[in-house]
This record gives sequence, structure tokens and C-alpha cells, in this order.
Amino acid sequence: MDPRVRAARVSVASNTTLVVLKLAVGLMMGSVSVISEAIHSGLDLAAALIAYFSLKQAAKPADDHHQFGHGKIENISGLTEALLIFIAAVWIIYEAYEKLVYGVNVQSVALGMAVMGFSALVNYLVSRNLFQVAEKTDSIALKADALHLSTDVITSLGVLMGLGLMKLTGIQLLDPLVAIAVALLIIKAAYELTMQAFWPLLDVRLPPEEEEAVVEIIRRHEGAFVEFHELRSRKAGAERHIDLHLVVLPDQHVSDVHEVCDRIERDIQGQFPSSHVLIHIEPSNDSGEECDSQDPSGDGVTAECGSRARS
Repeated sequence: MDPRVRAARVSVASNTTLVVLKLAVGLMMGSVSVISEAIHSGLDLAAALIAYFSLKQAAKPADDHHQFGHGKIENISGLTEALLIFIAAVWIIYEAYEKLVYGVNVQSVALGMAVMGFSALVNYLVSRNLFQVAEKTDSIALKADALHLSTDVITSLGVLMGLGLMKLTGIQLLDPLVAIAVALLIIKAAYELTMQAFWPLLDVRLPPEEEEAVVEIIRRHEGAFVEFHELRSRKAGAERHIDLHLVVLPDQHVSDVHEVCDRIERDIQGQFPSSHVLIHIEPSNDSGEECDSQDPSGDGVTAECGSRARS
């Protein structure tokens, strides 16, 4: 089984358990902060389900209708999760405001503290696993899910502290105030997730450090070509799409040029798995003089001259 799908399944199972537990205890206590945490976990569950199904779709190979694969499903998943988080945060703030205006009567504070502590521990363990798998597989859907759960750890600890202070001081209004603080943290996480998931849908280029790594890989083979230019890149989910123009000497044999392209593609894919590399070959107009190292495409990537290797 795909490790991304396996990790998403664990997240679904843990969030289902926490939603039921928090909601039952929150309703019994009459605590809006605990109920807000149940809603937060409910959104985490929805996010985990979205991630699970989107990863199964994104893992499908390219087909006649989606010739560049299904990678962007992960980004759409992330945006959907962010929208759900925003909605949940607004609802929490509304409920907390109602409690501030009309008062609150929280019971069984110790039980609520125990549930929050248990929730923080479970989500910490699951989010750590999700982050590790997301890092290895470069999955935006799993990163989004892990971000949700890591936020849940913080908010659960915040509610735990609020309940503790309420138990010590007897100030009931601490409960809705803590709920509002939880909602603000949720909004911050949703904003960060939106930015992370949205831009790849517009086919923005790879981050500068990744594009520079691609340039360095191409430069390792500079003895086998004249120059390269018009390097372009974009990302869809965990997939990277890279294309460039490679200038070679007119008398280089096509099989030698093909081998150079294969080596460049293998090296890029070795550093960035799930990469798709397209290289357009152009014949050089010179006979071995130094080429112009300016970037004809104007995209900020400097073309490098090779040592004019001949076949």
C-alpha cells in the first residue's frame, strides 16, 4: 500500500475516536471550549478523509483525459480543507460570543482536562508520523493533514490550560475566551494552508532553491552540450514538471545527444522523485567559440556553456 494512503488511514481512525470522545464530554460538561475542540477535530477528520481519497486519486497514472497526471487533486484537497477550517473557526467564535453574553456553566472540569491531555498526546504522535511521510513523499495533502493535527495539539493544550485556570479561579468566562483563542489559531493555520495549496494551481515555478538544484544538476553535464536556456518548472501535488532547451553542436550524433538527455533526466529524477523532464534539442550556430551566457528567456536562470564535446 502507498505509504501516503496508509498514513492518511491512521489519521482518519484517530480523528474519528477523538471527535466522538470530545463531543460527548463537551456536551456533558456544557463547555464551549471543549465543544470547539470537538468541532476542530471534526474538521481534522474531514481533512483526513479528503486527504485519503485525494491521495488515492492523485496516485493514479496519467490517462487520456488527464495526460499530465492527477497531482493537482492534492492541492484542491488542501484548499477544501482550509475552507472547512475557516468555517469552523467562525462558528466557534460565534458560540463563544453567545456564552460571553449569556453566561456559561461548566461542569466536570477535571474530566475535560483529561480528555484534552489525551487528545494532545494522540494528535502529537499522529501528526509527527504524517509530517515524516509527507516529507518523504512531498505530499501537500498529508502536509495539510499534519498541519491540522499539529494545530489541534496546540489548541488542546490551550483548552487544557484554560480549564485548569477555571478550576483554580472559578472564573467561568475563561471557557469562551479560550475558545476564541483557539479559533484565532485555527484561522492562522487555515491561511497558511491556503497559501501553500493555492499557488501551485496557478502553475507557479518551483521554489528558487529547487530550481537552482536543477540548474546545478544540468551543469554537471556541461561538457556534453553547448548551453541550455528557457528552463521552466511547475509543480502539481508531489509531481514536478521541468522543461528546457539544450543546445548541442551540429555534428553531435543523435544517439549521443539522446544519452546526454537521459543522464540529465535520471539525475533530476534521482533528486526529485516523481519529476517529469522534457528537453528540447537545438543545434548550435557556432563552431565551438564561447557562447553567450545571458539568459534568453528572461526567467532568471543563467544558461551555462559547455566545453563543446564532440562525438
